[in-house]
Amino acid sequence: MAGRAAEPEVIWARPERSGRGPRPAYSRADIAAAAVRIADAEGLDAVSMRRVAAELGCGTMSLYNYVPRKEDLYELMVDAAGGEHELWEPSGDWRADMLRVAHQTRGLMHRHPWLPRLMSPVYGFSPNSLRYLEHCLACLDPMPGPQGVKMELIAMLNGIVTTYVSNELATAERTRSLPWSQEQENAVRIAYLRSRLATGAYPRMAAAFLEDPGPIDLEAVFDRALTRVLDGFDPGR
Repeated sequence: MAGRAAEPEVIWARPERSGRGPRPAYSRADIAAAAVRIADAEGLDAVSMRRVAAELGCGTMSLYNYVPRKEDLYELMVDAAGGEHELWEPSGDWRADMLRVAHQTRGLMHRHPWLPRLMSPVYGFSPNSLRYLEHCLACLDPMPGPQGVKMELIAMLNGIVTTYVSNELATAERTRSLPWSQEQENAVRIAYLRSRLATGAYPRMAAAFLEDPGPIDLEAVFDRALTRVLDGFDPGR
């Protein structure tokens, strides 16, 4: 691949455009915005150097002067999406602030359904990612404990949000591909489950089903998962 480095490098440590010549025609923000538009409309698999170059109106080889690898293009996309995080003045209630962060991240991932596929610590050092992490740590200032533990909390919350949204997106995608509604399928599956539980072979599952026969409140499940993680890091509990 043209421009591929023989050793690992960080795109943020590179100049905006390599080589000599006139003032760059495009910024990294332009390139990231083009890639995000494609991914939002058609999915991550539609993003390629050739496609982004066409979106910008330049040649593919010219684009390599700005972004040497496709992995760098992904990093630009993650950073661009991360710039949508709202950064507020911490309230002093670290639990409330981190719940707000988690819900905001969930909304961000739904606006950009490709984002969960690119969530990786490798992309955690871009300008907007660093601002986001610094904001989260500021929200956690009232929480006792070392900074490393607070970073673990942020990572765990992000992991829960990413997993939850990935499941939501996968369920929605599957539902769109079926000739019947999700409600119809759920009714058939619940009826089958009841028939199995009625055999007496699964007494613990039957007891659980009797306690809460559904439907499952997915919003409440999401909030409980977040709250339980926060409880585990709360020295007051």
